[in-house]
Amino acid sequence: MAGKKIPEVLLNSGHKMPVIGMGTSVDNRPSNDVLASIFVDAIEVGYRHFDSASVYGTEEAIGIALAKALQKGLIKSRDEVFITSKPWNTDADYDLIVPALKTTLKKLGTEYVDLYLIHWPVRLRHDLENPVVFTKEDLLPFDIEGTWKAMEECYKLGLAKSIGICNYGTKKLTKLLETATITPAVNQ
Repeated sequence: MAGKKIPEVLLNSGHKMPVIGMGTSVDNRPSNDVLASIFVDAIEVGYRHFDSASVYGTEEAIGIALAKALQKGLIKSRDEVFITSKPWNTDADYDLIVPALKTTLKKLGTEYVDLYLIHWPVRLRHDLENPVVFTKEDLLPFDIEGTWKAMEECYKLGLAKSIGICNYGTKKLTKLLETATITPAVNQ
């Protein structure tokens, strides 16, 4: 990939997204310094898209890598790297989406993400000890319209350049589109 530009697609928001990205979900997650070093190496060989989520625990390492890549001259500005992130299902609610993105931005050390996605069309109790391990009793009603409205607010506030969804089937996507004022840019 080094020396070659990764092809991009134009999203409905008018922003371009590299078609190849580095997923940052990691089992047995190493330290932020180790992860940041891996992400800097990825930038050095040509990666320009990093896919993260609050539940992955890698957002801070991506922020460290961005700062190091800028310092080393591997990139000239933040705009050269496309960052996707997602709130976890415990934050999938109208009142929690914007604060979740602000927490993500603080960890990344940036003013915006390029793409913010609803991770799953599911809502979990906010007080789970381990939010990845849950039972049927931990599920809460998922408000598709309200959650998407909060995503649209993230876009309107300039906190996310594009917004989208993950893991939506046609029924849930159709329901979302009935009230959406901004069409999702991506269904990952």
